[in-house]
Amino acid sequence: PRNARVKRVMKNREAKTEENVKTAMFIRGSKTSQVVNDALADLYMLKKPHAVNFTKKNQIHPFEDPSNLQFFSQKNDASLFVIGTHSKKRPHTLTFARMFDHQLLDMMEVSIEHGIPMRDFKTPKSAIGMRPCFMFNGDMWDQNPHYIMFKSMLLDFYHGQTVDRVALAGLEYVITVTSGPMTSEGKPGKIYLRTYTIVLKRSGVKLPRIELVEMGPSMDMSFGRMQEAKPEVWKQSMRVPKELKPKKKKNITRDEMGDTVGRIHLGKQDFDKIQTRKMKGLKKRSATEESASSE
Repeated sequence: PRNARVKRVMKNREAKTEENVKTAMFIRGSKTSQVVNDALADLYMLKKPHAVNFTKKNQIHPFEDPSNLQFFSQKNDASLFVIGTHSKKRPHTLTFARMFDHQLLDMMEVSIEHGIPMRDFKTPKSAIGMRPCFMFNGDMWDQNPHYIMFKSMLLDFYHGQTVDRVALAGLEYVITVTSGPMTSEGKPGKIYLRTYTIVLKRSGVKLPRIELVEMGPSMDMSFGRMQEAKPEVWKQSMRVPKELKPKKKKNITRDEMGDTVGRIHLGKQDFDKIQTRKMKGLKKRSATEESASSE
């Protein structure tokens, strides 16, 4: 490194046992629409401060040539991307992409069929840097590959620092994502994304009363193209360091009911040497003492 600043940047980019919060980049394609621009701006505001927003247009087509994403990933140390494009064949499209080791991992397209930007909601907004609470409605999130990947994408995009506890006052907004029914052709249905501010009000008891006030953005989307990760690359990206793996405790198992069962190994015991409570009735007596007591 030429100086201390470059040394700090390189050290921050080194592999860590507990990785940093992932940086996301929001990029406009060569042609966009106002719907796409509003969606990119709102998603960027929800991701700040771990986000980079490109307001200028870029010649980028991730499904045809992912080399531009690899370049941006290395230059900005970013592993998450949202690319907004608009065309007659694929109108109002957002492409979500993930990188692993600065190489493309997986990506998928969604088309915005109806959207209301955050600025149109004249309601309180959450503070910058707060992590959302997610709620996924519907039974398709664990069944269909499109829904499974989109759920994984959203959770990866807005995942902050891993903590053990969360203060109730620190939950400022919630993102609800509802899955629509499958189409008659057997294709995935729509996705309904809504964002609400959490308002805590007095309830007369210790726990406050919670109300949800919609703050935006609000988007109705449908699925487009999808490129899944290669099995060997996905397995490598999901590898957990040895330091973070829970240590296996010996002689402790769980039964079918979920109860913890432990096994204790004891050494050979000599019952003649076991210390017992000294009671008068347990003392050894001679034959003369026993005959005298019987008389």
